[in-house]
Order: sequence, then C-alpha cells, then structure tokens
Amino acid sequence: MPGTDAISVVDTPVVDVMGRPLRDLRISVTDRCNLRCTYCMPRAVFNENHSFLPRAELLSFEEIERLARQFVRLGVRKIRLTGGEPLLRRGIEQLVERLARLQTTAGAPVEIALTTNGVLLARKARALKDAGLARITVSLDGLSEATFRRMSDTDTPVRTVLDGIAEAQRVGLAPVKVNMVVRRGVNDHEIVAMAGHFRNSGMVLRFIEYMDVGCSNGWRMDEVVPAREMLDRIADRYPLRPVDPNYAGEVAVRWHYADGSGEIGVIASVTQAFCHECTRGRLSTDGRLYTCLFATEGLDLRAPLRAGVAEDRLAALIAAGWQRRNDCYSQQRQAMAGAGAAAKKIEMSYIGG
Repeated sequence: MPGTDAISVVDTPVVDVMGRPLRDLRISVTDRCNLRCTYCMPRAVFNENHSFLPRAELLSFEEIERLARQFVRLGVRKIRLTGGEPLLRRGIEQLVERLARLQTTAGAPVEIALTTNGVLLARKARALKDAGLARITVSLDGLSEATFRRMSDTDTPVRTVLDGIAEAQRVGLAPVKVNMVVRRGVNDHEIVAMAGHFRNSGMVLRFIEYMDVGCSNGWRMDEVVPAREMLDRIADRYPLRPVDPNYAGEVAVRWHYADGSGEIGVIASVTQAFCHECTRGRLSTDGRLYTCLFATEGLDLRAPLRAGVAEDRLAALIAAGWQRRNDCYSQQRQAMAGAGAAAKKIEMSYIGG
C-alpha cells in the first residue's frame, strides 16, 4: 500500500480522523452458521446454492494470532470471536488458548470473548473456559418454540440454547450476556417475557434494535422497535433505574431493576447512534479489516500476511487503515436513505455482529 512505509509503529495506541482509538477487535472465524436467522442469514439467500468461502481462503489460527498481536500493539484490549457461528470452526478452543496468552503493551491480559447462537455451547463451554475464554454472549431472540423458530428459521429446540446458556454459567463464564434482536411484529411480544425469564438469573439480558446490516434481510424502519419503547414496556412491569457505563465507548446503555433483581441493556444503533464513541475494528474470515459494521469494503491483510511481510509492516498497514477511518453510518442513516440507491454493505455473517 502506497505511503505506509514511512509510518512508524512504536507500540502505541492509534486513533482515527475523529479521534476514536482502536480498543476492540472482532474476529470472524467462519462465514458458516447452523441457523438461518432472518435478520442475518435469511434462507432465501443463504441456501444450498450459496457459495461459502473455501477453507483455503480462511485465515488459519496461526495467521489470526499473528494479526491479533499487531492489533494489540496498536491499542486493542478486547478480542471477540464471532462468525457466522464460531463454534462451528473446528478446534476453536485452540484459537482461544492462543489469543488468551496475548498481553497489552502495559502487560495486562487481553480479554477474550465470544458470541454464539448457543446451539453447540452445552458441549463446548467447559473447553472454552479451560482454554482461557473470559466472557461469552449468546444470541436468543425468543423463549417460545414458535417465536424462536420464526426468528432462527430452524427446527432446533429453544431448549438447546437455554441448556447451553445454563452450562456456560455453570462452568464460570459469568456473567453470561444474552442478546435479543427485536423485530416488530415478529418477536417484540416476548420482550417482557424475556425480561422476566432472566431476572434473578445473574445474567445480563440486552435488547438490540433491528439493524440494516448487509443487503439481504429486507430491513425496514417500521420494523424497528425503538429502545425507548422497549424500556417503557419492561418498566411497566419491572421498574428500572439507569446505571453508569462500565467503560468509555460501551455500546449498551445499562439499566438495573429497581428491586435489585438484575441488569438489562439496550443497544440502539438505529435511534440513538453511538458512532462517535465506536472503538471497534472487525477482521473478516478471509483477513480483511473493516472499520464499521455497515462497511462497503475492507483492507486486505491476508495478502501481505501470506507474502511474509515483517511484523512492523503489518502493524503499519493496520495503523494506516485505522487512521483513515471516518465511518459514522448510523449517524448518517436518515440522510443516506434519501440519497438514491444504497451502497452494497458487507453481510453481518461475514464480519460478525
């Protein structure tokens, strides 16, 4: 890449053009999934005719570790493994173990987390914990069989996911976080039921506004349930009080139940955009750096990696990519909606949520 040879990498944090540091890295380890959630991998698109990435195009665990080291040099403190469904990647525990050895330039361990649909979690939770996984988030979009199947387009029983959540908590991956994507007219009738189920559980339930990720899910604004409406529905049954963020740039706005029975969060990237605080980079399954969930293109890191470039060169490429970053899609969404044909965005199953 022209111009990157002059960049000096001295193991210091890097910031983009809006002053946002690179603190969090999401790594997609596979573009495959064992569910067909309607907001992420609708079956009409991701069917038997869909071409997933050949294995040779996926980054190996060694390659992921090597790139992750360079991101950590530049300020990354947390790494989250995503997909697709990351537990479908054979030997995923080995990757967790590799990444769990990483340390920041200050000598602190890098926090390793993972997001899963929970289908394989009951059998994998212990091995993931033993490998060094610090935190886990499970996607669950409904409690009833009808709603779960409507959202996930699968015959998998909801009990399979609930058992996985319970096992993750049992082995010590706590507090388990549970994410519910809310889509009006599809699963929003279970908002209060989900809140009631996870109260007093020691888990953190988070409600996510239905987002226009990718180009396959047929997103419409009238299917978005605003975070404020979600909170009002819950508070009518279970009074809430606001809580300060755990850290700068936290995407979920936190609330505690007034009776002390637990915590929930809301992620409102549609109605309450938080682009100005976003510190996330995303590494795709085939080694491209994306600086926004709604990106249209990424920076190829696999080619120079496989060409054998030096560590400093890799770090300089990443730094240059982040320093050019000016993404603020969610803040510009409404203006862009009237600008004619939308650009083709990368699918969430390719770069992770």
